[in-house]
Parts: sequence; C-alpha cells; structure tokens
Amino acid sequence: MGQAGSSPRLIRFGTFELDLQSGELRKQGRKIRLEGQPVQVLVCLLENPGELVTREALHGKLWRADTFVNFEHGLNVAVKRLRQALSDSAVNPRFVETLPRRGYRFIAPIQAVDVSGDLSDVHGASAAADAQATLDLPEAIDRNQIDPFETTVLAHRRGPRVWRWFGYALLAVLAIWGAWLVRTESHPQPVIRSLAVLPLENLSGDASQDYFSDGMTDELITELGQIRELRVISRTSAMTYKGGHKSLPEIARDLNVDAVIEGAVLRSGTQVRITAQLILAAADKHLWARSYEGDLNDTFALQKQVARSIAEEIRMDLTPHEQAFLKRVTSVNPEAYEAYLKGRYFWNKRTPDGLKEAIHYFNQAIEEDTDYAPSYAGLADSYALAGDWKYGVLAPTEAYARAKAAATKALALDGGLGEAHISLAFCLDAFDWNWESAQREFTRGIELSPGYATGHDWYAWHLAALGRNREAVAEAEKAASLDPLSLIVGADLAEELLVAHRYDDAVKQGRKTMNLDPFFAPAHFVLGEVFTQKHMNKEAVAELQKAIELSPGSTAFTANLAYAYAASGMRSEAVQVLNELKNRKQTGFSNAPEIALVYVGLDEKDQAMFWLEKAYAEHFSPWVLMRPAFDPLLPDPRFEGLLRRLGLRR
Repeated sequence: MGQAGSSPRLIRFGTFELDLQSGELRKQGRKIRLEGQPVQVLVCLLENPGELVTREALHGKLWRADTFVNFEHGLNVAVKRLRQALSDSAVNPRFVETLPRRGYRFIAPIQAVDVSGDLSDVHGASAAADAQATLDLPEAIDRNQIDPFETTVLAHRRGPRVWRWFGYALLAVLAIWGAWLVRTESHPQPVIRSLAVLPLENLSGDASQDYFSDGMTDELITELGQIRELRVISRTSAMTYKGGHKSLPEIARDLNVDAVIEGAVLRSGTQVRITAQLILAAADKHLWARSYEGDLNDTFALQKQVARSIAEEIRMDLTPHEQAFLKRVTSVNPEAYEAYLKGRYFWNKRTPDGLKEAIHYFNQAIEEDTDYAPSYAGLADSYALAGDWKYGVLAPTEAYARAKAAATKALALDGGLGEAHISLAFCLDAFDWNWESAQREFTRGIELSPGYATGHDWYAWHLAALGRNREAVAEAEKAASLDPLSLIVGADLAEELLVAHRYDDAVKQGRKTMNLDPFFAPAHFVLGEVFTQKHMNKEAVAELQKAIELSPGSTAFTANLAYAYAASGMRSEAVQVLNELKNRKQTGFSNAPEIALVYVGLDEKDQAMFWLEKAYAEHFSPWVLMRPAFDPLLPDPRFEGLLRRLGLRR
C-alpha cells in the first residue's frame, strides 16, 4: 500500500489502465485512441470514484468561464466518446453511470499504482474518502490558463499541460524531445506521397457553424490538391469520417494514404484560429502540430500558411507554379466569403434542394463581392448539375447556358482557377458539343488542379464520347483513387466500364458502390443497365425498380426500366411506361432521348430515330448515346449521321 498523498502513476479498472503521465488509455496493454475532454472527464470521475460528479463541476473543470463553446453539447460529446473508448453502455453501464440531469458517477472498482510501483485498491462509493487519500490525484490546473484549442485538440498529445502535478516532469519530457530531435537527424523522414485531410472540428459549439469548419476543410484539401506529386483524398471521402470514431490506422487503410491531417477551427466574432496536426497514419505517430490565428479577413492567408507548412514538413519538391499558388493570397469581402462557404456546403449535398440553396448563396456571394472568381465557379458547378438528369432542377438549355456564363466570368477574373476550367469544359461538351475546345479546358483544368476528383470524373465522360474508352476508364479510376468513398464517382466508374462493354467489371464496381450505401439510387440504376446487357432481365428489372423507388422523379431511370421490360418480352408494360413519359410535362424539354431509348428496346428504329432528331433539335446532352443500349442502331446510316453531326465516335 502506498503512502497517503503519494502520486499515482497508473489507474487501473477492468481491463483498462490510464497512464497519468502521458494521458494515454490502454486496454490490455494496447493503446486506445482518446483525446481532449474525454480524457479530462475520465480523470474527474476517477478523482471521485463512486460519487456523483455534477455537470456543473465538470463544466468548471473542462472549460474556463469565457470559453466560446456550447457546454451541454460539448460535455455530451465528451462522455459519448469516453463510453465508446471503454465499450461502455449508457443503459447498462459498467464504468460510467449517468444520473439524469445531475451528472455522472464512476462505478467500477479502481486500482492505483503509485510512483514506487505499489498498488492500492479502491472499491466504489463506500471507499470514496479512502480513495482521495490513497489516489491523491492532483487538482487540475487553472483552466483560465489553458488554451481551449489545446485542451480540445491536442490535450492527449500534450498531457504535461493538462495536470499541474506533472509540471515537474516537463524537464524530462523536453530532454526526451531533444534526444528525439537529435535522433531524427540521423533517421530518414517518412516518405509521404498521399494524405487525407480529416474534417476539421467545429469548436464553436454551434452546429449552424458547421459550414465554416467544413469550408475550411474543403479549402485546405483544395490547397494541397494543387501539388501534383501528392495524392490528396477529395472532400466527399474525407467528410465520411466526420463525427466518426475509426482509428487513424483504420482510416489510412480505408483511403490508402500515408498520412492524415486532423485539427479544428474556432471562429469567435471576427477572430479565427486553425489548429492542425500531421500524423503518420499507419503508426498513429504525430509528426507536426501547429496553430494559426488571425482576423476573419486573414482566413485565406491562414489556409495558405497551413498548406505551405505541411508541404515543407513532408518535404515535397514544389514546382514554381505550386510555390506561387501557395504564396498567392486573394482578398475577399468577409460576407461574400461566408456566403461562398455556405454555397459549397449545400452544393456538396448533391440533392435538388441542396443545389437550389447553393445557387442562392453563390448569387449572394457575387452580390457582396463581384470580383471573387470562386463564387462564379461554384455557381457554374451548381447550374451544371441542376441541368443533369440525376437532379432535373432546370431544363438543360437553361442550366448549361447559365453555367457557361458563370464559368466564363470566373475565368475572366482568375484564369488560374482550375475548377472553373473544368466547369467550362463540361458545358462545352454537354451543350455546345465542342469537343476540341472542351479538351483544351479539361487539360488546363487538370493541370492547374490535379487533385480535383470531379475534373477527372467529368473528363472521363469526355473521353468516352470520343470513343477513347480505355483512357476514359483510367480517368474514372483516377477520380476514384482521389475520392474512394464518393458514391457518384464510384457509380460513374461503373458506367464507364459499362460503356467500355466490360460488363463483369461494371457489376463488380456497381456492387462495391452499392455496399457503401444501399440507398444510393444511381448504383442500382447502373446495375440495372448492366444486367440488361447481360440478359439478366429479372435482375435488371428489380434493380431499376429499386432505383425508381429511391429516386422517383428520374426519367432516365424510368426509361431504362421500360427498356428492360421490352428486353424481357413485357411489351405491354414497356408501352405503358412509354406513354407515361410522353405525357410528362417538362418545361423546356420533352424527354426525347429517354423516349428514343424505349423505342430501341421495342425494336421500332424509325420511331427511335424520330425522337433522337427531336433531342438533337433540343440540344440534348449526347452522352446518353454512348451507352450499349443504343448499340442496335449502329448499323443504321441515320444513326451514324447523327453521331457524325454531334462529333461522337463509337
């Protein structure tokens, strides 16, 4: 038994132990990832085993009085993460018991190991007084002296700054750190050629500010994505881990990356602070950490500083263009930038309502600052998708004309904006059928923004339209490597494989995408298309019916179901759907390509060509003709002539 008042080194409970010197939690010797407030909550509970620790007491321990944070939400999140780390249950707790509206109590027996290695056992509430004498856990240092960023983001990595009693060990830690620095001089820096920027945590405590932290994440990904030799995982895949609790090694395996960036953003009034850490993912080893702060007007400069620091830390050889890009700081009206971030936030939702909101906010950003090019690029992207068959927000003629005008304006303001070149290329393909000019824009856009997954995805469709299917699949695979968890990128890759007549590969990719989200309609749609070509008609009908159930407004899904009916010999069902398509009232377009597809399935080639000519007159998006469903028309000279007028090659 240790002397009363001696300082413990470890606290053990169940199969867990908490190392008070490092702040690390271990289970049977294996480190459990736990950070910041959850560790502090655990210490507070262990200071009072078997006793109620009120929510107010925890508030005083974890946050200083003037900290800009939603305490109730923050504490609930901290306790939830602590329970997840302990595999504990709020309903049937083994360690942390909730006393509703009052606080929490640690209910498991604990064992303290003091600095001499002696053990002392503490058993529940009846021994609470002995526990205080035996454990002699130190008082937490004055929270008024703690930087809220450090306690939230870096506390588990900077344990010496969390507890006052550990101050005497700082010299030892510094000595070890110094020795590590000396040792790293003789050991090579880990090679990092791929990384993921995990969603930056919103420390404001206000969920309505998520758009700001998400926007910072998106911008940092964009900044780092300019480095050609560095593979940076795109936003869609990175945001999958928002609020998740996977370990860094697991995330690294999921995304196939060498390192991750994690951190936080705090916006308080006009002040902004970004904290970032670079972590060697497979080993969960911290390589670098730093905070940056400034006025809201300095946000761009802060982002550039973070990106430059990361590039320097991983020792990337930057091209002159990359160096110039990371040094160039654009000025923008703060209200315009806030509206821009909200626009990107809603654009990334990839829903019809989200696109409408995005258009609203991008237009608002342009009203606030007419010279900020990214707002026009965002507006171009929103209009481009609004005219796409997946969303059907606007008629294609209206949507693409507006998208082209916005992209052109963006490039007039900033010719080095890669995303705007991609947006313009998409319009030149889909509306102008100007494949040569689109090729130049795609090439320039990808050169400027090599890490932009959407650029590679849309370029793949361009290549497919020119009959360059092998290159198209390669570009779609590149997009998937940059955004491996993106549902739309995965579905587009499956369709590129379909267009290349690689049906078995298309099925495999379609199922892979559907496994990520069984409720993603385009994944069911592409499987229905492939099954039809494989003459698996029953399976095709089932998949297409599921796609329509999940997205009932899509005429493309409905037309392909009618095509599958016709292929199955269900002619009356196909004709019924055909008549429904003809009777649908759409503003500015007549569903002509979809109607033509059904007539191909019904083997009525004259009617199919009639409706394709109607589609041509309406300036339809010609990518639909690349799908194998139109193969029966290939011997028809009229179809060959149509392809020639469109500039397509099959």
